Amino acid sequence: MPSEVTLSWLGEAFARDGYICGEEVLVPVYLALKLEKPLLITGAPGVGKTEIAKVLSRVQSTDLIRLQCYEGLDENKALYEWNYQKQLLMIELLRRDCSLEEVRSDLFAEEYLLERPLLKALRHPWRPVLLIDEIDKSDQEFEAFLLEVLSDFQVSIPEMGTIKARQVPVVVLTSNGERELSDGLKRRCLFLYIDYPDVEKETRIIRTKVPEAGEVLARQVAAAVHRIRTELDLRKKPAIAETIDWARALVLMEARVLEPNLVRRTLNLLLKDQEDLATLNQEVGVEELCRQVTSRG
Repeated sequence: MPSEVTLSWLGEAFARDGYICGEEVLVPVYLALKLEKPLLITGAPGVGKTEIAKVLSRVQSTDLIRLQCYEGLDENKALYEWNYQKQLLMIELLRRDCSLEEVRSDLFAEEYLLERPLLKALRHPWRPVLLIDEIDKSDQEFEAFLLEVLSDFQVSIPEMGTIKARQVPVVVLTSNGERELSDGLKRRCLFLYIDYPDVEKETRIIRTKVPEAGEVLARQVAAAVHRIRTELDLRKKPAIAETIDWARALVLMEARVLEPNLVRRTLNLLLKDQEDLATLNQEVGVEELCRQVTSRG
């Protein structure tokens, strides 16, 4: 990684890593790096939000520290905990030989501290990538706590004092839009929305991830997935990863173009809900879908 990251270097690095995107993605990522501000990425599941954090860690040769959010996540699970079992064992060893004050001093030493993702990112010896994944699944109380951490990049541990970040981590937050995030969180972040790719972009993604698919099959797969996403009322629209899996399966089945028989046998890699499979068959049909995408080349 160069000492001074530029927009052109970032674009080349993302391309080398196989992440296909344009300036609508690269510019917010670049500004987040340079301004040392968190990047909030929203969009439907499976459009490549989490992958941006992974790519950033790889192209910068740094560690990825991930905090997976969920309902009920609290400060202890995200920041730090004390190793209670180890403390209890030490109490038994020290009870007869030390004063209570000596025991207390020993119990809250560094060796008993269990770092969770937020504290690990703050204390990291070099600038890591901190991924706070699916922040919309956490409670509003946890989001409020997170605001304090993201504002000053420091935390207070009563037994140890204030701990400041050695270097401000690269922070990437993702949201699938399950709940509205607070204005306070949005103000602290740069914003990036990622939509499903168009046919051209998804063709490039398939060609990058599944080069053996060939140009014709890759374009037909991308066109078919685009029609399924945009024209059908599905419970779960296929993600990019599922498009890639479908393309790989078709290659393994020795497909050169989309054929109805092969599509029927492999469609469960793309659509993971029985109702969605029924919707496709009722509203379009496999034969018609193949006819439409193959007739357009």
